[in-house]
Amino acid sequence: MSFPKDFLWGAAAAAYQIEGGAMEDGRGPSIWDVYSHDKRIDPKTGRMNIDNGDTGDVACDHYHRYKEDVALMKKIGLKAYRLSISWSRVLPEGKGEVNEKGLDFYSDLVDELLKAGIEPYITLFHWDLPQALMNLGGWSNPDSPDWFAEYVKVVTDRLSDRVTHWITFNEPQCHVIIGHLLGECAPKLKLPCQEVFQVMHRVFLAHGKAVQTIRKYSKVPCKVGYAPCATEVYPVTDREEDVKAARKAAFDTSAENLWNTSWWIDPIILGKYPEDGVKAFAEYFPESLLKEEDLKLISQPLDFLGINLYRGAGIKHAEGGYVQAENKTGFDRTAFKWPVTPRILHYMPKFLSERYQLPILITENGLSMADWVSLDGKVHDPQRIDFMHRYLLELSKAIEEGIDVIGYFAWSIMDNYEWSQGYGERFGLIHVDFETQKRTLKDSAYWYQEVITTNGKSLQGL
Repeated sequence: MSFPKDFLWGAAAAAYQIEGGAMEDGRGPSIWDVYSHDKRIDPKTGRMNIDNGDTGDVACDHYHRYKEDVALMKKIGLKAYRLSISWSRVLPEGKGEVNEKGLDFYSDLVDELLKAGIEPYITLFHWDLPQALMNLGGWSNPDSPDWFAEYVKVVTDRLSDRVTHWITFNEPQCHVIIGHLLGECAPKLKLPCQEVFQVMHRVFLAHGKAVQTIRKYSKVPCKVGYAPCATEVYPVTDREEDVKAARKAAFDTSAENLWNTSWWIDPIILGKYPEDGVKAFAEYFPESLLKEEDLKLISQPLDFLGINLYRGAGIKHAEGGYVQAENKTGFDRTAFKWPVTPRILHYMPKFLSERYQLPILITENGLSMADWVSLDGKVHDPQRIDFMHRYLLELSKAIEEGIDVIGYFAWSIMDNYEWSQGYGERFGLIHVDFETQKRTLKDSAYWYQEVITTNGKSLQGL
C-alpha cells in the first residue's frame, strides 16, 4: 500500500459554517443568515428551520481567530486547506461595490496559510448566496451566471497572485434540490420541477463562466475543479458482475431521480445532459437547455474533479441490471445515523475516473460523533480514527489499481455549524467549545498527523 509522494493531505471547512463575524466589517447577509434567523415554528413539523434556533452569527469565530486556527492546521501537518469564500463578505449586495475589508480577510488568511506551508484550495460557492441577489430572484434570474462571474473576477484579481487551486461549486445538487425543490434548507423554496431545471442550468452556466474568468484573469498558472457529491454506491462483492452493477447504478438516470451523479457531472465534463434522464423527466425538462452554445460554455476544460464521499449503498447484480442490498440488522452508523461504508472510497473514485477521465480529489470525507472533552482534558474519538482508517485503506486500493487520486480532505478541520442541524453535530478533527471558543485537538487530529507525516504508511499498522 502506498500513496503518491506528492499526495495532498488536507482538511476542509466552509465560510458560513466557521467564520462568524456575520454583521462585521461591511459583510452583507446571505440566504443562510435569513434562514437561520427565521425562528418561526413550522406547524407541520413542529420545528424551526435550524435545530435549537442556532445561527452562524459567531460559529467558530474563525473571522477573528484565523491565525490560531492556521497554527493548529500547521501542528496537524496539513498540506492543504479547502476553504470557501463568503460572496456577501466580498460583495455585500452580490454585485457592484466591493467590500475591501472582506477581501482583506481572505488575503490575510491566504498569507497565513502559505506562511505555514499550507496550500489554499478556494471554493467559490458553498451555498451562501447573498440575500440581496436572492431578492432579485437568485438563481432563477437569467442574470445570475453573470453575477457569479463578476464576483469570481473580484476574487481572482485579488488572490490569484498566490492562490493556484480553485473550485467553483460545492455540492450544487444539495443547494438546488434541498433548497429550491424540497424547501428544506436556504433559500427554502419549493419551485416547480421545470423551474428547478432552469436553476440547475444557470448554476452550470455560472460554473462555466467562472472557469473562463479564472483562466483569463489568474496572475499565475492555476488549476480549476468542481466538487459535487455523487451517487454513492459500491459493489457488495468484488465479483465482476457486482462491480458492473454498481457502476451502472452510479450513473443510471432512467428513473425520475435528480440526485444521480450524471445529472450533475455529465453537463460539466461531457457537455451533455444524460439522455435517459431527459427522457425520464420529459414532462418537465425544458428543451431550451439543450442549446449547443450553452453546453459548450458549461463544459469548460477542468484540471480535476473533486468529490464529496461519506456513505453509500451496496449494490449487487440482479436479473435485468442491479438491486440495492439491504443494510444488515444493527448496521454500523455515525452520530448522524449515516451508514459506515468504506468501500465507496475504493469504487467511486474508480467509477468517476473511468467515466470522466480526470484526476480525482476527495474534497470531503468524515463523520459526526458525540465528542466531548474528557476529564483528562482530551477529546477521545476512536471511532473517527477507525472510520478514517478504514476509508483511507479503501482509497489506497483505488490508487494501487492506477486511479489518479491526487488528495484527500477530511471534513472537517473543526466542529462547526452543521447547517440545519446547527451545532448539534460534530464533524471536526478539532473540538470547539462554542461558549468559550476554546479549541482542543482530538485524538483523531494527532492520528491524522501521523498519517500525513508518513504519507499513509502508518495506515499499515492496524
